[in-house]
Amino acid sequence: MSVGRRAADTAYETVRQMILDGSAAPGDRLGESELAETLGLSRTPVREALQRLAADGLVEVLPHRGARVVAWTDTDLTEIFELRTLLEPYAAARAARVGLDAAALTALRDLCAATEEAADRKDMAEVARLNSRFHAALIDASGNSRLPGMLTSVMHAPLILGTFHRYDPATMARSMGHHREVVDAITARDPEWAASVMRSHLRAAAATLKEDQ
Repeated sequence: MSVGRRAADTAYETVRQMILDGSAAPGDRLGESELAETLGLSRTPVREALQRLAADGLVEVLPHRGARVVAWTDTDLTEIFELRTLLEPYAAARAARVGLDAAALTALRDLCAATEEAADRKDMAEVARLNSRFHAALIDASGNSRLPGMLTSVMHAPLILGTFHRYDPATMARSMGHHREVVDAITARDPEWAASVMRSHLRAAAATLKEDQ
């Protein structure tokens, strides 16, 4: 790997983490010069990192005004969850239909357990990270190679908006239970069950976000 690529990867991972842990809040400006100085890098890898983050849907690049962390309106959130509610139940159903091997099912259950442990510790940043991994793993498990690209730009909204900090114990338990039940449905190779649980899961998440908007 070239030095330039490593620098761009470092900038990407660092700024991405700043956004996901709330250090850079929705609407905050991300100046190339300031970031380059903070990270000890030149502006070129920082610029590349911001472009990658824009492609991920985390950053908005404004002509002649630099970049800023994406801030979503109520309309944006409605559209985001409408898309997710259409596509992720399909992904869960397809994973159940094609079937997963024992190793893949174990990996999903391990993610469930790790997320529950993080919730017990009240480490909401880790809950958010593991939740993202769980949903990404299910999308990959669908076997539809186009789905990850279609969903990348809408997967981060709950993370940036700090959804899990708003969950009371009952809401968190319900969310964790949905994860377990989706895996149970996939294990049982029941597409309708898997899709139904994922749809309920996403509708509950959307309702929680909108309560505080």
